[in-house]
Amino acid sequence: MIRLPQLHAARPGQFPDPEGAMVEPNGLLAWGGDLSAERLLAAYSQGVFPWFNPDEPILWWSPDPRCVFRTDGVHISRSLRKQLATTHWRLTADTSFNRVMRACAEPRNGQPGTWIGDEMIAAYQELHRLGHAHSVEVWDRGSLVGGIYGVAIGRLFCGESMFSARTGGSKVALAGLCQLLHGWGFPLLDAQVSNPHLVSMGAIDMPRKQFVAQARRLAAMPGIPGSWIKTQVPLPT
Repeated sequence: MIRLPQLHAARPGQFPDPEGAMVEPNGLLAWGGDLSAERLLAAYSQGVFPWFNPDEPILWWSPDPRCVFRTDGVHISRSLRKQLATTHWRLTADTSFNRVMRACAEPRNGQPGTWIGDEMIAAYQELHRLGHAHSVEVWDRGSLVGGIYGVAIGRLFCGESMFSARTGGSKVALAGLCQLLHGWGFPLLDAQVSNPHLVSMGAIDMPRKQFVAQARRLAAMPGIPGSWIKTQVPLPT
């Protein structure tokens, strides 16, 4: 029987070596601890993230391989480019973090619930207050039609979730965020686990060992501190 490590309550920066994560389910590394800002930032900087249902203990993951985007490698389809040419959409950053996160938490495709529960929302709102969690919003005049949020540490950005209220909303948010990050010298956006939608936009799989080394290196670099609310986010080109 495999014994899953439990995180120590008094050691928020300490995580097991990701290479010891389970194969099935892929990447399950540890359980317990809390969602304090210190622990979350330590987790992301070591290639680890939390994912659990609201009625479960906190579970920590580091899957192999890791799904990532090169920030200069996001694919925008011809049909989406045509759509953008005829819309009034615009992008902002950090103007509606709470709305984006709660929109991401809405059940989708007939699912009965969401993994983004109240505990997660409170934790990431605190990271946002501290200048580490950020959102990009897509607007059609006054309507929020898409968005994405995640965590920035140094020159590493870890995407958490995105949503669309209109066709293409999440794609535009992701592409706009990656264009912004690339200009700032962030080479990677962590997308955690691959799926066909992400692959269609240019996501690639990276071996966990390589990703963890990259995450540690990038997290130690100088970042873009504080709110990004004054940032001009370009429409993807």
